[in-house]
Amino acid sequence: MSFELTKKLPTPLEIKRQYPMSAKLAEHKKQKDKELTDVIIGKSDKFIVIIGPCSADNEDAVCDYISRLVPVQEDIKDKVIIVPRIYTNKPRTTGEGYKGMVHQPDPEKEPNLLAGLIAIRHLHMLALEQFGLPIADEMLYPENYRYLSDVLSYVAIGARSVENQQHRLVSSGIDVPVGMKNPTSGDFSVMLNSVVAAQQGHNFLYRGWDATTSGNPYAHTILRGAVNKHGQAIPNYHYEDLIRLFDMYKERNLENPACIVDANHSNSGKQFKEQTRIVKEVLHSRTHSNDIKNLVKGVMIESYIEEGNQKIGCANHIYGKSITDPCLGWEDSKALLYEIAERC
Repeated sequence: MSFELTKKLPTPLEIKRQYPMSAKLAEHKKQKDKELTDVIIGKSDKFIVIIGPCSADNEDAVCDYISRLVPVQEDIKDKVIIVPRIYTNKPRTTGEGYKGMVHQPDPEKEPNLLAGLIAIRHLHMLALEQFGLPIADEMLYPENYRYLSDVLSYVAIGARSVENQQHRLVSSGIDVPVGMKNPTSGDFSVMLNSVVAAQQGHNFLYRGWDATTSGNPYAHTILRGAVNKHGQAIPNYHYEDLIRLFDMYKERNLENPACIVDANHSNSGKQFKEQTRIVKEVLHSRTHSNDIKNLVKGVMIESYIEEGNQKIGCANHIYGKSITDPCLGWEDSKALLYEIAERC
């Protein structure tokens, strides 16, 4: 029933000094950031696809997966911007289970936060340097964001975090696109309140500092489906949902109206193969309505080398298969990426 403070961890500045970003890599990332922000503000009509494992559990497998995205990106670069998901912290509804690489660099060993902080920075920098694609991660812990602030080109705020004051305030000081998911209740107003908060400047306490932010004009919405009082999934990717969100954006007069549709989670009811159908429906809605085309800037897809998922430490562990939520396999994902490019 009490805290036990066992070890003082390095500050983000100390970790960054130990594992610095080169000037060349920083310049490359800056260019990738601009490609994404141009889409969010409507300066570019490219389509964003944030794709990758539910959780980044193994450096080798994650890098293997991203290496497969590179030639596809080259083929579809005129239409699509691929953003690998490298999600290194995993929200847990009950607090049980694997919490991500930041907690356990090796999912089969005990938690080690110091090793985890080093591991996630190493993985993100390695992926950026080797493959050159802009990188996304979820900001589950606002106080940890600055360990990766110079590496990430896209930040997601989860359904259980989007109502949290600190997440909203920290988002207002981030220089890259931040996607605010609808809460598990599905309330669009809550999601849009988060965008309003993130687009404004604030003064608040952060990591022991008096912090001031200027607001993030690239903050936007993510539709991920909802759950009703009976625990049943309620999708919100349909045409009517997208029009409703467009109208609510218009009423709020928010800067840079933009939305990403998450094809998994409660939109698919975690039926991972449904992601293909859902993405195609979203693309069809964009062709049917210019308002929706201008609003929906991309999709999120959970995908890995092998489809489905498996338990941690299972006897016949399969390389490149999710240990959290089930994912699309590589071949289906590759085909979907090409189809997205054809239909954009």
